[in-house]
Amino acid sequence: RRRPNWPTSFPLFDCLAMPSPVRSRRFDLIAFDWDGTLYDSTAIIVRSIQEAVRDVGGTVPSDKEAAYVIGMALMPALAHAAPNVPPEKYTELGNRYRFHYLQHQDDLSLFDGVLPMLASLREQGHLLAVATGKSRRGLDEVLQAVDLRGVFDGSRTADQTAGKPHPLMLQELMAEFDVPPERLLMIGDTTHDLQMAQNAGCASVGVSYGAHEPDAFHALQPLYVAHSVAQLHAWLLQEA
Repeated sequence: RRRPNWPTSFPLFDCLAMPSPVRSRRFDLIAFDWDGTLYDSTAIIVRSIQEAVRDVGGTVPSDKEAAYVIGMALMPALAHAAPNVPPEKYTELGNRYRFHYLQHQDDLSLFDGVLPMLASLREQGHLLAVATGKSRRGLDEVLQAVDLRGVFDGSRTADQTAGKPHPLMLQELMAEFDVPPERLLMIGDTTHDLQMAQNAGCASVGVSYGAHEPDAFHALQPLYVAHSVAQLHAWLLQEA
């Protein structure tokens, strides 16, 4: 708009009358973890890990031990959760995990408020991506199931790249969209997510409603820890 031709003798009035400048984006690309961050699946994953270990005769991990490996690639996660299961049983262990998880897949859903949050971020011009320990097949299936086709501009999975906290997922996303590290924000519910961001030279935000206790986040210096999707949404609108 053309600026009004106000008299120069009223500088204070001139300043107050001008519209405020539009705040520029801090981050061009926002990458989300999937399970426990956008998708309410933590309890089902924990139970599926425990049942899989029980099926192959290993020592069943506690809820905390099983939750710790969420976000890692599947086989390293299962090996970590069941250290006394011999490697020759890993294939069976993985198959039993998938069996138990699929029994409950239809019971899972996005956390309340996720869809409006993603929509508002797109309206603000952010690129959106998923960086997950799930397999490519698993992510594609769940994205179709929850009807999020077209919402995300890109995604990377552990079997395509490297498991968290290796930074390759984020490095490939930055290369794909020509975004420097300081313009990418990683959001996740585990220390693996925040460590991956740190390893990639990116900022992070943690959410406390997923797999890991938020007390462990502080050493990894997230910009913020949200205790609900509503808090995350509000922070992103104000700060991202």
